[in-house]
This record gives sequence, structure tokens and C-alpha cells, in this order.
Amino acid sequence: MWTGLASHPWAYPALETVHLLGIALLFGGLLVFELRLLGLARRLDLAALGRLVLPMALLGFALCLLTGLAMFSTQPQELLANPAFRIKLLLLMLAGANAAWFHARGGLALADRAARVQGLLSLWIWIAVIICGRWIAYI
Repeated sequence: MWTGLASHPWAYPALETVHLLGIALLFGGLLVFELRLLGLARRLDLAALGRLVLPMALLGFALCLLTGLAMFSTQPQELLANPAFRIKLLLLMLAGANAAWFHARGGLALADRAARVQGLLSLWIWIAVIICGRWIAYI
């Protein structure tokens, strides 16, 4: 079944498209939130903004997870041998740990210096995830 997915004329491109939409939702939501956390547009309430954009970011992550697993299933050996893919997986674990730490510290209620550092770290990790995702095809 999964090999048919890779060879179907539109199934794999459709998965890639949904994966890209997930990235847009995930990174777009996080970018807006993290920039506010870092001090831009201070007139916007951080908690209200978080309630608006973070569910969209989670939806984007879910889309990426589901489509990523489906695409992975079509060529697991090749992907596991790919250094960019392995780095991407490591970065995804770091992103998850950073998000868990942010929420364990108080999340939206605590916008101190450590939270801002975590926000900046989050942006850099997700940019690196996107870069590694693109490099998978070329390494």
C-alpha cells in the first residue's frame, strides 16, 4: 500500500502540499507569537494572541506529523540514512522539549527573560527544521 502511495501520480504531491500547509500554519502561528513574546506589538495581549495562534500552530503540527509519517513510510530506509533527516528529527525533539519547558515554567502567564530566550530558541529551531526538511531531497 505505501509503495503505491509513492508511485501514485498525485498522492505523494498531495501529501507534500498538505505538509507545506501544515508548516505554514505551524511556523506562521509561532512566528507571530514569538515576535510578540520578544517585544513587538506590545499593545497586543500575549495571552489573547496565544489563544488565537497557538491552536492553529498545533493544527499545523498535527498536519505535518500525519503527512510526514505517511511520506516516511514510503522510504524509511533511505530517510533514516539521510543526515538531514536525522538532524531534523533531533531538532523536532529539541523543539518539543523547549515547548514543554516553556509551558512547564508558566507558559503564557510568564513572559520573563527566560521565556523570551525560549521564544528566540524556538524560532531558530523551527527555521532549522524547515531547512533540514528541504535539504533531505538533496543529500
